[in-house]
Amino acid sequence: MNAFDAYRIRPGHSLADIDPDQTPYPLGGKQAELQRLDELALQLDELQNLLYANGQRKLLLILQGMDTSGKDGTIRWVFSRTSPLGVHVHAFKAPSAQERARDFLWRCHAVVPSAGELTVWNRSHYEDVLVPVVRGQIDERETQRRYAHINHFEQLLSETGTRVLKCLLHISKDEQRRRLQKRLDDPAKQWKFAREDLQARAQWDDYQCAYDALLQATSTAHAPWWVIPADNKRQRNLLVADLLCHALRDMQLRLPEPEPSLARIRLE
Repeated sequence: MNAFDAYRIRPGHSLADIDPDQTPYPLGGKQAELQRLDELALQLDELQNLLYANGQRKLLLILQGMDTSGKDGTIRWVFSRTSPLGVHVHAFKAPSAQERARDFLWRCHAVVPSAGELTVWNRSHYEDVLVPVVRGQIDERETQRRYAHINHFEQLLSETGTRVLKCLLHISKDEQRRRLQKRLDDPAKQWKFAREDLQARAQWDDYQCAYDALLQATSTAHAPWWVIPADNKRQRNLLVADLLCHALRDMQLRLPEPEPSLARIRLE
């Protein structure tokens, strides 16, 4: 058992088993947390460089969570020391007319990481077993069918060299209220607020149930789910950064073998 096991979804687990206000890293305060995060960010930069140089494996980080859970902030802080050229971020919005005319995974295939890449999905194909479920747009049979398609899709990625790391940023309803109110009260942040956020908040319990169901159905050996306590922003970032570094080290990446002829080259 490693330090992350408490946050991995296994059969019978639910969101209620994990306190969104947990602090996995009792480091003694803000400065110590920021210092540790910077250390992890630097490690991540080195590991990402090794991933790119190796040129064979890929890593896909999927971030899900309720509004204000901190998907943007996680990306900003965790990759603060990584070259922008080394990380590709794709934000999934509501499906366009072109996307709705095709199967729900069609838009995902085009943005999976290629060899040597680290790609982050801000929201993902999991929106298609959340919003339609809560709004009653698909029935139980279609929901189960989509779970199966997702598992097969992620197995395909895994078997072709992609490490799939799925993180649900788990925020409490009280903390979401505070963050939404802060956006409303600050004119400089009101642009972040969307009236749709209130509709989703009114259906909070339904979304929690939908998340519990998808976690159980799609946390697999090749693509497990990790539930990240997200009420504390720095603790959230530390856990995601640590998981990323662990995943990359676990790949046992190696630099390409040196070419002997290059050692004889002397520049003038």
